[in-house]
Amino acid sequence: MLDKLKEIAARYDALVSQMEDPATYGDPDLLRRLTQEQKEIEPVAEAYRACRKAEDAAAAAQELLGDPELREMAQEEIRQAKADIERLRRELRLLLLPRDPNDSRNVVMEIRGGVGGEEAMLFAADLFRMYVMYSESRGWNLEVVSRNETELGGLKSISFLVEGEGAWSRLKFESGAHRVQRVPVTESSGRIQTSAATVAVLPEAEEVEFQIDPGDLKIDTFRSSGAGGQHINKTESAIRITHLPTGVVVECQDERSQYKNKDRAMKILRSKLYEAEQEKQNAAIAAQRRSQVGSGDRSERIRTYNFPQGRVTDHRLGGDVKNFSIDAVINGGLDPIIDALVTAEQAEKLAAVNGGGV
Repeated sequence: MLDKLKEIAARYDALVSQMEDPATYGDPDLLRRLTQEQKEIEPVAEAYRACRKAEDAAAAAQELLGDPELREMAQEEIRQAKADIERLRRELRLLLLPRDPNDSRNVVMEIRGGVGGEEAMLFAADLFRMYVMYSESRGWNLEVVSRNETELGGLKSISFLVEGEGAWSRLKFESGAHRVQRVPVTESSGRIQTSAATVAVLPEAEEVEFQIDPGDLKIDTFRSSGAGGQHINKTESAIRITHLPTGVVVECQDERSQYKNKDRAMKILRSKLYEAEQEKQNAAIAAQRRSQVGSGDRSERIRTYNFPQGRVTDHRLGGDVKNFSIDAVINGGLDPIIDALVTAEQAEKLAAVNGGGV
């Protein structure tokens, strides 16, 4: 572990020097790659140097213990340095855990009403509102690609993009089946009903990473329509793209511009095909990921929203920590749940990694 930390610190210094070279700024692609790499390893390099500094401080204070006048001060410095060393070593162990290569990506999300009829569609709309509010709290940009609404304001389905720092690293935990228990607005007798909606979260694929042969695409245009079949506009601006080799179909009708709808639909399609290709090429890694917290399996029931009891239960978490306030969560307060899931995932990874000293 120590050798790896030295290597990372040396690489960070090399990156800083390379980025100061005027020639680097003449190559935007190179500059982007170097900046991204520097950003990824900077926390490790800084923590390693801070740990080394604390160790030097402890060693220097140790030499002062023989001086009666300085002994008390030296003991306090040693105590503080040891506490800093222990904290920084824990931080370094976490920073060196295997990273999800998609953590810095934007995401494509899809919500679909499931079992429960109209109530499931209304719950899907509540989930979308929750993600809108959460994205706003994180400073992310959310753009709707397509939506299929019901007369009562529910959502049969909705697709949207979330763009922002760390979007995948947080939202990947949302993929799965979400269950709700409450009295539906359509229920006159006051009986509690259980319904469900599914959430899919995909990492957005860049065009340079996943090329699509235009000959494999069938592109149709049609008029955008809302609930009840009423036309949003009278032009054929909506886009439907079919990837012929796989049969994957993507629609986008939220924009009045046919060009914008096509651009967004291609982003969704590229992300879906990119994920499918990743799963095929990395079956072993994907199997391991599914066994961990936040597997992303849409058939897996991950969370229950119990309105009568005012709580949200995440079934991937054990003990008392798994229950959260429904008022906070449904209004976008997802951080406590996601933080707990991140901690649980880190604990699993730490248990799987052989220990080593810093």
